Amino acid sequence: MEIKTPKDVLDLIKKENVQMVDLRFMDFPGLWQHTTFPVAVIDEDTFVNGKGFDGSSIRGWQAINESDMLIVPVPETAFIDPFMEVKTLVMICNILDPVTRKDYDRDPRHIALKAESYLKSSGIADTAYVGPEAEFFIFDDVRYDTNSHESYHHIDSGEGIWNSGRDEKPNLGYKIRHKEGYFPVPPSDTLVDLRSQMALRLQEIGIEVEVHHHEVATAGQCEIGIKFNPLVKMADQLLKFKYVVKNTAHKAGKTVTFMPKPLFGDNGSGMHCHFSLWKDGKNLFAGDGYAGLSQTALWAIGGILKHAPALLALTSPTTNSYKRLVPGYEAPVNLAYSSRNRSAAVRIPMYSNSPKAKRIEFRCPDPSCNPYLAFSALAMAAADGIQNKIDPGKPLDKNIYDLPAEEAAKVPKTPGSLREALNALKNDHAFLLKGDVFTQDVIDTWIDYKMENEVEAIDLRPHPYEMKLYYDI
Repeated sequence: MEIKTPKDVLDLIKKENVQMVDLRFMDFPGLWQHTTFPVAVIDEDTFVNGKGFDGSSIRGWQAINESDMLIVPVPETAFIDPFMEVKTLVMICNILDPVTRKDYDRDPRHIALKAESYLKSSGIADTAYVGPEAEFFIFDDVRYDTNSHESYHHIDSGEGIWNSGRDEKPNLGYKIRHKEGYFPVPPSDTLVDLRSQMALRLQEIGIEVEVHHHEVATAGQCEIGIKFNPLVKMADQLLKFKYVVKNTAHKAGKTVTFMPKPLFGDNGSGMHCHFSLWKDGKNLFAGDGYAGLSQTALWAIGGILKHAPALLALTSPTTNSYKRLVPGYEAPVNLAYSSRNRSAAVRIPMYSNSPKAKRIEFRCPDPSCNPYLAFSALAMAAADGIQNKIDPGKPLDKNIYDLPAEEAAKVPKTPGSLREALNALKNDHAFLLKGDVFTQDVIDTWIDYKMENEVEAIDLRPHPYEMKLYYDI
């Protein structure tokens, strides 16, 4: 049953004997939030006037003296929750100010809707397609804490190579070595059935799954590929994706993290974003230029590479992100573009010669990001490149990691820390303000929140490795 209108939702509630309605929205840093209502209080008015909540309790949002906010459900996002014991229908919501009745500027979904509108109004494109590849780890156990006198974390996985000598009564071997987790069959890959369960649940709620497999790292790194979609719909679906993956694992007694670098000495989890712009049913990125790209696509790459240091403050937005963006782990630390070459920040996939399949792949993002903000920023950088005809330079069709030092030094690098990325965003964000997509308030709030709550908070705390380095000084 295709859901388009409030009436469709109410009909579905009756048809499926739904008892609860769960309304969800994205907070500013990037975690899904929810509140639940009995079906008796949901009617067509709910889709106009919404339901009230305390905006001052949401990270990065309202002050205590202006806390009242409204959540307004979007009918076409509705799905039956596959995990709740009580039959529950879920809808994603937009956020309104109850006084002005205007969309809330700090609502990430509203920003993404404005990005789509800007592309159309500018005449550049009518659709931005995004296909993110969100990698993740499935662990058996995780413990962590930090306080004034101690700081630690402990992760465990039955697949972890560090357990090759553990007495498991019996230990059956087949532990995955570092960097050798890509595509081994069972019994090395212990998670194929769990990933299949995840894929089936994703399909149940309307998300098209294209593939699933073990990823490169030891200890349960995985990927489930889902079909690309327009920008806002894809951001909606990525939230559903993470929810299903986490809860399927949780039901199986395991834990999932989308943290980009949970393990030292092995590959981290990225979220390579396949991206293309379309207009009137035509792929604007297909052409007869380099790697089958159009001039429009090359200008888009120019915009992405020019603004990449600032972009990363939104697409790779955690201090942990920059422990992934280091040489030697297939991470795109060099700001260059290339066909097929996975060591470039922007890659042009060459799997198909079809003009419809032509796209670029921005490899720097990771799944810790807020997808509404990340996808919007990516689209705005590409649009700026097209509007200003930004030349991306020559492609780099060689392994960047093997370049001579003198040549490698000429290739621009990604920021080395979240602090560097936030400073880049502070100095380069005019392209995001076009069309009022990102407001100055959103940019300032993002930088201030990240600096205070993450960058400076990390800076203040002794690190366990510092004890190993310096305790005997």
